[in-house]
Amino acid sequence: MTQVDSNSNLSITFWGVRGSIPTPVSANLGYGGNTACLAIDRGDAILILDAGSGIRTLGVELCARPALPEIHLLFTHFHWDHIQGLPFFAPLFHPEARIILYSFHPPEKLRSILAGQMVAPYFPIDFLQVSQHVEFRQIEHSTLPIAGLTVQSFDLHHPQRSQGYRISDGAHSIVIATDHEHGDPEADARLNTVARGADLLVYDAQYTPLEYEKRHGWGHSTWRDAVSVAFEAQIPQLVLFHHDPAHDDATLDAILAEAQTQFPLTCCAREGMTLRLETPASA
Repeated sequence: MTQVDSNSNLSITFWGVRGSIPTPVSANLGYGGNTACLAIDRGDAILILDAGSGIRTLGVELCARPALPEIHLLFTHFHWDHIQGLPFFAPLFHPEARIILYSFHPPEKLRSILAGQMVAPYFPIDFLQVSQHVEFRQIEHSTLPIAGLTVQSFDLHHPQRSQGYRISDGAHSIVIATDHEHGDPEADARLNTVARGADLLVYDAQYTPLEYEKRHGWGHSTWRDAVSVAFEAQIPQLVLFHHDPAHDDATLDAILAEAQTQFPLTCCAREGMTLRLETPASA
C-alpha cells in the first residue's frame, strides 16, 4: 500500500478496525482490537466515521490539542460496535466543543438512538445532559459539503440498513463501504457506480470465503468480494476492514497475503495507520 508524504491533501487514519466486539487480547494487537472508527483530519475540522471503541483514543488526542477542531461525525449505522465508544468520547463532555452528528435518520431519531445506550442503568450520565452543544443532521442519498470535503452517501446491503460514503477533496476520493454483504445485485451495482474511479476503497472483509459459506445473511463480505469491487470500480488501492473478532494477527497476515496475490495494492486496516493519497507531480 502506497503511503506518501505529508504534503498530500487527503489522508485517513484508522482508530478502530475490528468488527462485532472489541478484542483487546495479545494475539490481536498487531492489527488492533478496537471497533470501527476512522478519521480524516483537516486541521481546524475533523471528519470521523463511526464511533466504535476506537473513538475513545481519538477523543483523548483531540482534547490534548491547543484548540479543539470542529468535529463532524458520520454514522454508517447503529449496531453497537459502531456506536459503543461515543459515551467515552472526551469532546462530548467538553463545553467548547462543536460536534455535528450525521446519519440517514432524521435529527430527532438520531438523538433518540444515541441517547438509548446512555440511559439508566447502562450509563451513569444521560446523553441529553452532555449533548447541548451537539447538532444532529440527516444525510441520506445525498451529497453535502462537510469539513471542506464533499461527502456522498449511499445505501449498502446490511441487516437493519447501513450507509456508505464517498469523500472527496476535489483531487482525491476515498470510499468507505463497511458492513456490506456482497451479493445483492442492486446494492452491488450502486456501490460499483459510486466507487468508480476513487483513489482508495475501505471495504468490509470480515469473513474468509470458507467462513462466509455458513454466514450468509449476516451482513458482511470477504476479502475476495473486496478485490472484486476494487477491480470492477477501477480503484487502485484497497483496504480490508472490519476484522472478525476471531481473526488474530496471524490469520489477518494470511488473509492479506492471499488477497495480495490477486490485488497487490491491498493492505489490512491497522490501528494507528494513516494513509495519504499522493498528489501527482503535475498537479
